[in-house]
Amino acid sequence: MRQPKIIDYALLTILSLIWASAFFNIKIATYSFGPVTIAFLRVFFGAIPVILLCYYKKIKIEAFSKDWHWFAMIGFINLVAPFFLIAYGVKSVQSNLAAILMSTTPLSSTILGHFYTKNEKFNLVKTFGILIGFSGIIFLFSDNLLIDQNNFTSALLILLGSTCYVIGGVLTLKISKKKNENVTGSILIWATIILIPLVSFIEQPWQVVPRTDSLISVIYLGIVPTGIAWLVRFKILKDNGLIFQSQVSYLIPIFGTILGYIFLKELITIKVLISLTAVCIGIYFVRTADRKKLF
Repeated sequence: MRQPKIIDYALLTILSLIWASAFFNIKIATYSFGPVTIAFLRVFFGAIPVILLCYYKKIKIEAFSKDWHWFAMIGFINLVAPFFLIAYGVKSVQSNLAAILMSTTPLSSTILGHFYTKNEKFNLVKTFGILIGFSGIIFLFSDNLLIDQNNFTSALLILLGSTCYVIGGVLTLKISKKKNENVTGSILIWATIILIPLVSFIEQPWQVVPRTDSLISVIYLGIVPTGIAWLVRFKILKDNGLIFQSQVSYLIPIFGTILGYIFLKELITIKVLISLTAVCIGIYFVRTADRKKLF
């Protein structure tokens, strides 16, 4: 690892923008496609750059090795379930709210880490950060202008999707000694396999005549936020480490809110801004506690 340079901060910003851009593109994709189809196309197109990279670097993909059940389980929990839940939820709520709700992943992972790992226990700073962050989410649910009885369940499903990411991350520790490219390629392959029968029986997307913007968005979701973004993330992790890369957690909800306003003219209320601030502060305290422990 090295001291971050201008190029490293530029890549971090690009990664944040790419992941933040996923939310308004999911919203556009829902104009023509169902949530299962969106999930399938994301993993299908996302697998292409990762598999090509493994082929180029001569890295063996072990999707069908003796550990296939781990890859299949992680593929379902870390890709299939959250991609479906987020797409289903975003159909009924603004994409900027989804960006804020999904940004709770670092807070949820801290809670699970306390119970399922030996070295990630709570301390005063982490506890304060978790309380502040989730207080912001609770406050967001009080915004009756944006979250009402018609889309309350959809917002909860997006939160559930963020929790799936966390559980998937914990399960990934079981195969943490394998190369990241191999793991990512393998879980994308299994996610695709799982979704093929589901999308065929439930939504039959070949019968859909999609809008042009929806088609562009769903292809973009697969290739860029799912595939290319992972490659950028891997480079940042390799050059600068996990603590530096984790700073995307602050930027994603901010960029997600801005992009939702620019491209979809989504409403930004005072409660949204307060909730966004609280979540970012909560993540800051959790990350600060992790950084101090590391050093």
